[in-house]
Amino acid sequence: MIDPSDDLSVQVKKQAKIIKALVDRANHQHELGGSAYSLFQSAIGLQNAVSEKSRDLEKALTTLGRASNKLESSEEARAKTQRTLADALESMEGGFAHFAEGRLQVFNDFFKRLIPDVTNLIEPGLTLSDYFDAVANSPHVREREPIERMNLGRSVLGDVRDPVAPTIISLRDDRWFVISYRRTRSNNTVVLQTEITAIVRSNRLEKNRLIDAQENFLQAAFDNMPQGVCTFSAEGTMLMNNTRFGDLLTLPIRLTPVGTAFAQVMEYLRAEVLTGDFPHDSFDGLMRHLRSVGNLKRRVGHVNGKVLDIDIHPLPMGGCIVNVLDVTAESQTTEMLEKRVQARTAELVEANQRLRRQHEEQARTEEDLRVAKAEVEAAMTSKTRFFAAASHDLLQPINAAKLLISNLVDESVETAMHENIKRLDGSFRSMEALLRALLDISRLEATGTRLDVSSFSLDGLLQNIRDDMGHLAADKGLRFDVVPSGLWVKSDPRYLLRSIQNLVDNAIHYTDKGRILVGCRRRSGKVTIEVWDTGIGISRKDQERIFTEFARVDNSAARPGMGLGLSIVDRACRHLGHRVQVRSKPGAGSVFSIELPIACADRSAEVSKTEIVDVPAEEMDLIVLLVENDPEVLFAMTQTLERWGASVLAAKSTREALSLIRDIGIPPDIILADYQLDNDDNGIRAIDAVRKHCRHQVPAIMITASRREDLMEHAMRHQFSVMTKPVQLSRLRPLIDWKTRSSPATDETKTDQSLP
Repeated sequence: MIDPSDDLSVQVKKQAKIIKALVDRANHQHELGGSAYSLFQSAIGLQNAVSEKSRDLEKALTTLGRASNKLESSEEARAKTQRTLADALESMEGGFAHFAEGRLQVFNDFFKRLIPDVTNLIEPGLTLSDYFDAVANSPHVREREPIERMNLGRSVLGDVRDPVAPTIISLRDDRWFVISYRRTRSNNTVVLQTEITAIVRSNRLEKNRLIDAQENFLQAAFDNMPQGVCTFSAEGTMLMNNTRFGDLLTLPIRLTPVGTAFAQVMEYLRAEVLTGDFPHDSFDGLMRHLRSVGNLKRRVGHVNGKVLDIDIHPLPMGGCIVNVLDVTAESQTTEMLEKRVQARTAELVEANQRLRRQHEEQARTEEDLRVAKAEVEAAMTSKTRFFAAASHDLLQPINAAKLLISNLVDESVETAMHENIKRLDGSFRSMEALLRALLDISRLEATGTRLDVSSFSLDGLLQNIRDDMGHLAADKGLRFDVVPSGLWVKSDPRYLLRSIQNLVDNAIHYTDKGRILVGCRRRSGKVTIEVWDTGIGISRKDQERIFTEFARVDNSAARPGMGLGLSIVDRACRHLGHRVQVRSKPGAGSVFSIELPIACADRSAEVSKTEIVDVPAEEMDLIVLLVENDPEVLFAMTQTLERWGASVLAAKSTREALSLIRDIGIPPDIILADYQLDNDDNGIRAIDAVRKHCRHQVPAIMITASRREDLMEHAMRHQFSVMTKPVQLSRLRPLIDWKTRSSPATDETKTDQSLP
């Protein structure tokens, strides 16, 4: 009847009730019995029961006394523990608070003093919801998005067990804190406040340093361009210009600062510099002309005898960009050739009458024409070499910056600067795309541009399109499909690949939802490569001008890009003789197509496809010999490889590479070498020297900004793969893994040409 597990006071109460019930029963029996014997018997039984219960009660009271003593000791221990806990909480560097059943129980002084106007609210009994509202609405906290305020800690209030992402709080005195939340096993909540001000300020300084470095790189490239460049705002004021612009037009210093009016510059040029006809004195008249025609190009004379080409294009957001190029040598050559042709023509007319007697003079004339032609071809060759050198010099720092930004993106994960660095990475990619577009246009405009037309299978090219562009579509949530094709075509694989990439990139930019599809159609001995999208579409009037530079459709003003991609496609396909077409309807998407001839399959010339596996999850346990003369690229690539887990031997030349190999006494697992090194040294020489020294066919990859036509021939002959700068890290690591896992026999007979 009495449960021993009950509290002692409860047991005593139960025993008292039992005794009372027995007494009542005895009294009741006395009333009903009436006989003396029964009364005596009841009294004896009652006395025995009372004695037994009294003994039990004495034992219970003794036990209760002992429990009371233990309880007093427990209270003293609990008080001591509370004092120790309070001391520990106050010694913490951050804030700590414990909420039981949604109300504040324990906290330290740092937690209370973090936000001044919330201090008075921090008292035991404060609800977790009221605490979040007070923090979110405090004027000491910097302004945040309303949705961020609304959701602050809401997941903590819910009955969830998963960890809650920390919330970063910025105070107006430039202090930063991370507020994190934890659930205890008893379903209570612990709130922690950690100061990260030093980390934020350090990251901010590093970001500013990187931005300044990139600005210096861009400014150096801009100032060293061969032509003068200047941009004017929509209001007709100067925004930026390079040194070459002022030098070519001999502008005084007072007319070169930012903010100088277009009218001031034109007034000076007409009065002091230009000798040719240049229309549109007013900026408004110039902009009306540009909007109706698209661009303005004039060749004018300079008072110092030079001949200048002035080319003006409208900018998508208003204003214009002015390019000035010195074409004095070209103009003089053209004029000289025209005069020679006129003179020789007159001589040939006269020579027709006395052909036999003047045969030797006619031969000399033909020889002069051949010499003049050779001079022109030599000038064009020099121009081509200049563009090749310019491409290398510009792409080297871009490659280094791209590697460093990639490292920063990975290292800043779960930090406050991760989103900013990702935005910097996106901006840098846009700048890289724009620079590539400008270099492509320069190469295609060169008269001596040489196309490497050959027969090849479309399968590898389409696979490259899928691998290179798939992540861009995935980032926007678009479905991206590439239909494989085994057809062979005749074209320049590099320019054809670049053209299709531009079409796919254009489709992704102008498609917000839906699908991008790339496939081929075979029609009457020709194949048409088509790029379908479900984007915003193009009106019929815009379809006539979208292939010109800086052209944008009317409904795309808020989208990124400078309008150069389709211009490159049009120029490349015109050089190759391929027809480019577009079908589109606003709101229903677009279809761009390139038509080119089908070629007979040449299986003997087909390069074995390289099967590159995904990047392994484990670290790269390799010894990598890195040969690169540019210190910035060497540093950035070394950091990237070491982050992957590799041991890097960094060298600037073949001599340094051999010295490092002699020091370690074993051959490296793979060689990564740039082509153009210092002092007539090159990557091919470095690879051959290391292999000869090690007496082993060490796998090798050439990473270069060079566009030499014979580089692939060297790659086949010396058994190494080629990747162009800026290098794509998503393709470099799988290639390294494949090269180092392949058997020596396989590596000697295969060369990876699938990477453009």
